[in-house]
Amino acid sequence: MGIDEGIDQVTRARMTGSQRRDQLIEVGRSLFAERGYEATSIEEIAQRALVSKPVVYEHFGGKEGLYAVVVDREMADLLQRITSSLSAHRSRERVEQVTLAFLTYIEECTDGFRILVRDSPADARSGTYSSLLNDATTQVEHLLASDFSRRGMETEFAGLYAQALVGMVSVTAQWWLDERQPPKEIVAAHLVNLCWNGLMHLEKKPQLEAERSREDPEGESAASAG
Repeated sequence: MGIDEGIDQVTRARMTGSQRRDQLIEVGRSLFAERGYEATSIEEIAQRALVSKPVVYEHFGGKEGLYAVVVDREMADLLQRITSSLSAHRSRERVEQVTLAFLTYIEECTDGFRILVRDSPADARSGTYSSLLNDATTQVEHLLASDFSRRGMETEFAGLYAQALVGMVSVTAQWWLDERQPPKEIVAAHLVNLCWNGLMHLEKKPQLEAERSREDPEGESAASAG
């Protein structure tokens, strides 16, 4: 009897098919977060799970299949957290909750977030982090468009502002992934401070200062003299 066969007989007896699948998902999740998709091999996954390679192929068809399951699970978890956080009725509370939900996911599911922000295989059939951000941006755009309309502002730029807000939170979250300081509540408070106070003081017709100067050179001179 070969070593792989001996390992299989011992470990198979201890786990049901469902338990084995869940174990392989957790092992793959850990390795993908630690090493990335390309640097992780089926051999490593099997070795860490104490099974032979055929067991991994039996459950997932290969490394790509396992990776797709891991990413789909992380995507579903993060999207559910974001969607749930948008249920608040007050606008500021929604901004606070979605920001804190994002940071909480990173804190609780660090490996999962590392996997999502890495490059996935070129032919991966699973969702991607960018597609999740697009989904979140679409939801934020609808909320902003409604708010802009009530305030008499142009709703056509709601998508632009949604991209800026989601991008700011996403990039800051990736920075906090490694820093972990200050605490997530303080990070969220400062992000909301910038987002909310910026949104509350938007100009209806924003212009660059250089453009204002070209349109009103005398006003610029007068302002400088004052």
